[in-house]
Amino acid sequence: MLVRNWMHPDPMTIPSDTLVSEAKRLISDNNLHALPVVDDGRLRGLVTRANLLRMGQFVLRTQDPDEFAFFVTRLRVRDVMVRNPATVQVGDTMEHCLRRGQELGVAQFPVMDGERVAGVISANEIFQLAAHCLGAWERRSGVTLAPTRLGPGVLGRISDVAEAAGAVLQGIYPIGPHGAQAGDDYPQKRVIIRFHADDVTLVVGALEAAGFAVIESVDARRHAQAA
Repeated sequence: MLVRNWMHPDPMTIPSDTLVSEAKRLISDNNLHALPVVDDGRLRGLVTRANLLRMGQFVLRTQDPDEFAFFVTRLRVRDVMVRNPATVQVGDTMEHCLRRGQELGVAQFPVMDGERVAGVISANEIFQLAAHCLGAWERRSGVTLAPTRLGPGVLGRISDVAEAAGAVLQGIYPIGPHGAQAGDDYPQKRVIIRFHADDVTLVVGALEAAGFAVIESVDARRHAQAA
């Protein structure tokens, strides 16, 4: 999965001489998480919703008319922006984006196509990607298997067992472990299975009979009736 397919494309940008109060308004009115700061087609910095909100709250707490007037009428984006922000490229993978965000403690990146700002990707897009993978907007049943060593053919066997028990598979997601040891070609991973089925208990029973430990299961039909 490439960043270009998940980013917010052609983002709104602002010049560095924009008033901070105006940048705050633009972020709020357009429900944005960040605004790239661009002068003469070149990325100069980044302002974020979180930073501007903290700054606005600080000014309000001081209850100083001079501070408030300065914030509203004189303070410029260039005075508060993150200069030379970390970026990713449109051709980078989402995995690279996630690792880079975790390493740097960054929740949003300008996305570059060469020297041009082509998009913005934030924790919001990452959340949407995870939600799509897990079928958050669909009524899927699910089973999670205990950590399993995923050697050759194991995922295929899991699929065969589930389908033979009546599951119509929608997705299989091996998860973790974070920081697996180098040289371990087949680390143990939890396996999340999403599917449609008339009877989830039959799928659970078949997987356990095949030697796969089930640590949780969700019946979408039962949850829908309860709702």
